[in-house]
Amino acid sequence: MRKLLLLGLFLIGLGWALSNFSGLAARGTYDSIVLDFREDIGAAQIESQVQSIAQKYNVTPRLNSAFSFADHIFIVKGDRATLDSLKKSEVKKYTEFIEPDYIYSAFTAPNDPDYGKQWNLRSINVEAAWDDTQGEGITVAVIDTGVSQVPDLKETKFVKGYDFVNDQSEANDDNGHGTHVAGTIAQSTNNGFGVAGIAYKANLMPLKVLSGGGGGTVADIAESIRFAADNGADVINMSLGGGGESQLMQEAIDYAHQKGVVVIAAAGNAGENAASYPARYPHVIGVSALSPAGTKAPYSNFGAGIDLAAPGGMKEGEDPTGGILQNTIDPATGESVFESYQGTSMAAPHVAGVAALVKAAGIKEPDAIENVLKQSALQIKDDALNHYGAGKLDAAAAVKLAARGQITFRDFFRWLRDNGYLNPRFWIDGGVIALWPKMAMVLGSYLLAWFLRNYFPFAWGWSLSTGLVAGSSGLFFLKGFYLFDAPQWPFRALGSSIPELGSALQGSSALNPLFASVLIPLGLIVLLLGHAQWKWFAIGTTIGVAACLGVSAVTSPSVMWLGDGTIARGFLIMNALLCFALARLAVKPGVQST
Repeated sequence: MRKLLLLGLFLIGLGWALSNFSGLAARGTYDSIVLDFREDIGAAQIESQVQSIAQKYNVTPRLNSAFSFADHIFIVKGDRATLDSLKKSEVKKYTEFIEPDYIYSAFTAPNDPDYGKQWNLRSINVEAAWDDTQGEGITVAVIDTGVSQVPDLKETKFVKGYDFVNDQSEANDDNGHGTHVAGTIAQSTNNGFGVAGIAYKANLMPLKVLSGGGGGTVADIAESIRFAADNGADVINMSLGGGGESQLMQEAIDYAHQKGVVVIAAAGNAGENAASYPARYPHVIGVSALSPAGTKAPYSNFGAGIDLAAPGGMKEGEDPTGGILQNTIDPATGESVFESYQGTSMAAPHVAGVAALVKAAGIKEPDAIENVLKQSALQIKDDALNHYGAGKLDAAAAVKLAARGQITFRDFFRWLRDNGYLNPRFWIDGGVIALWPKMAMVLGSYLLAWFLRNYFPFAWGWSLSTGLVAGSSGLFFLKGFYLFDAPQWPFRALGSSIPELGSALQGSSALNPLFASVLIPLGLIVLLLGHAQWKWFAIGTTIGVAACLGVSAVTSPSVMWLGDGTIARGFLIMNALLCFALARLAVKPGVQST
């Protein structure tokens, strides 16, 4: 039993820690703090607290605006340390909440002067995706004609590549195709020059397998796939293809997939009812092309092998506006130019760039990344010929889906470090004080139950333990749980004990006297005492409520309509004793409901 009790306390403590890890909700920045004083606090008390804050933190609390006095909203300059200190101070009793005054900003487009011409990036909602990630730390291998470091790739990071055509280390482009593809993936962005790329903080790995004329062999392509997988690539883009199935290439793709690499390929530009190879192979995301109107481009292959659709462009005659604009080279001179291309070769790197964003957001396995890309895509219901696969690429939806609920051990460790829990002084100087009341409530309920068991022996079961938790602390680690797009009130309710339930539903820090009393335990005892199993839940709940009210009377005797002084403390102590007496009566042999 002792081991079970220790294990329970450990799990509760771990849950409390996880509950305070706010994950995605804490990504905002701030340099000031909001204090919303309770409406039942008088002006004199507020002024006293404001002066106390000013003296203790050497700051000047101020009303947020001329309209803030009615709502008692004050602003204080401060950082995370100030916020944590305020939440643990005496002032918390006088406030509805204390929270960061987050800084929001207008959503602005990149400052690249020709970004306005990139209809393709706006069509995949990339700007909203950039709010969460820009692909930092992810490496995308561009298996193509090579990549030349044109001016608008100057700030893009490159890693070691290889030229398999000429068997040399420098994979320079002598065609323009590969550089254009690389630009869509990771063109230098917000550099005040040229155009933008999708995962502009990702690394590019240039792998030349196609000659200046645009042709290359399966052997070189297969070897480059293995090179990419062995040298740290996270994503492979192949804007190339043809007819003929190759076991050598299939084995290379399988090898890369097993090493965790996402492989993406263009569907082909023949307008045929089947994708080209390598898009047709298993473990490859085949991409068809969309026109600026959002429909399948006439040249794009479709049907078998199509997994997703992305912008590929469609130019009208000499008009370049319908194409995909990126910085590349003029193959005749080798000089830097900005050119609009069209083709499924231009569609595939859109998917590769978003795959890099998804992996940077926390999804690691290639199959999981593919599922995120497909599940987040804009579905086209009437698609009998499979023009679009799972649908049209949506960068923002993909990143949000990838980020939903992602809390890794690394994130948790960073949270422990940032909040000081790894610092021994935290445990010595009182930083853990917020945990003690909950631990005392849980431990107190078990001790009270143990005391009663010595006088009136009974079997210790799951129903009693569940009642003890429900009455004393609730699943309090759920109070701070954040789930993307989900309502928070169910978590607040589940995270509250029965005495705290009323205040949780009303959004107040003070206990509701109807819940923080013997009334609910009495009702449960009356209803369940005649049931062989559930009566122990009622008894456990009654004991738990006694522990919760007793600890609250000592640590935070704040009760609605009764204040936070002697009257409130007396109310809590009286009801704690009544609950314990009720539990003692209920466990007494021979007591049954009538």
